[in-house]
Amino acid sequence: MNIEKAILAVITTNSQKVDGGAPIFYCESKEEMTKVAANLEAIIDGISHALSDELYIIVKH
Repeated sequence: MNIEKAILAVITTNSQKVDGGAPIFYCESKEEMTKVAANLEAIIDGISHALSDELYIIVKH
């Protein structure tokens, strides 16, 4: 299966800001969120984008 142009994951420290169909990872701190985003980016072969201080997404272009 080859996924193109999709949001693969959402990483956040604020559970009130997200909802939806992509896997969501809740973190306790900004440092944890940054580390999780970097690791997921490598694991699932996506690109990490910070949308705010509380929210990252991993996308496949």
